Amino acid sequence: MKITRRKFLGSSALGVSGLLVGTNCFAGADDPKKFNPYKIVPLGQTGLKPSRLCMGTGMRGGQRVSNQTRLGREKFQALLAAAYERGVRMFDLADLYGSHSYLIPALKGVDRKNFVIASKIWWNSGGIPEAERPEADVILARFLKEIQTDYLDILLLHCVSSPNWPTELRHYMDTLSKLKEKGLVRALGVSCHSLAALEAAATEPWADVVYTRINHTGASMDAAPEQVVPVLKKIHAAGKGVVGMKLIGEGRYRNSDELRDESVKFVLGLGCVDVLNVGFEKITEIDDFATRVGKVPLLTA
Repeated sequence: MKITRRKFLGSSALGVSGLLVGTNCFAGADDPKKFNPYKIVPLGQTGLKPSRLCMGTGMRGGQRVSNQTRLGREKFQALLAAAYERGVRMFDLADLYGSHSYLIPALKGVDRKNFVIASKIWWNSGGIPEAERPEADVILARFLKEIQTDYLDILLLHCVSSPNWPTELRHYMDTLSKLKEKGLVRALGVSCHSLAALEAAATEPWADVVYTRINHTGASMDAAPEQVVPVLKKIHAAGKGVVGMKLIGEGRYRNSDELRDESVKFVLGLGCVDVLNVGFEKITEIDDFATRVGKVPLLTA
């Protein structure tokens, strides 16, 4: 049964039970010579199959709130539902953002196997209200309950910056590896916030997925693009999934068509960033970004 978009966005908590198929609604969806933002892509050697475009939920995030959660439950869930409707099949959550409880109700009726959920453990001081930092098994149990799922596709250690993180965070890593063996999480990794941490991720076997800040001007990045890109190529060549963040320069490019186009073209042209993770705050931003991706010619050998 066909439903109108108005009905779709207005139905049961704005996540209708009949929501099953993305519409690929962007200019150039059928052009085989251009990138498709909603194409299902491999994420390294994880076996996961997200869409090229990921919906982030942590713009200006901290203390379990973000610009997305500040929209209020109804509007945020409508945004998540609209992202899925268009073809987004990966959603990036985090304890830091307070976004866990919104996704599953927004996608009510959608088979859990049809989308990828990532979340992140805030292990550092500050950031979240309580001072305690329980062990990873306790944290994951809470995450699963909050998100309302039996497993996570991706679980990251959030915001690592030390070059020695593989040693300093080993107690978390070892516990998470055991939880992965039990099937409670499918892939593990880190979101990096320094060049040194990124370089450590390139050679750390434990990390299946690496989140990195990447754009063409270096805005909100760990170092200049010419320093970061060789490390990303090394990470990608090692079979790790690479997820790009800050493609809009943490909002700095929001009012510049030229900068958004150049950033998208630059990142897609690298050939080593699997997924583009953007913290959309409006449906129009999803459509705008997808259209820009759809203008970029596919890479040729």
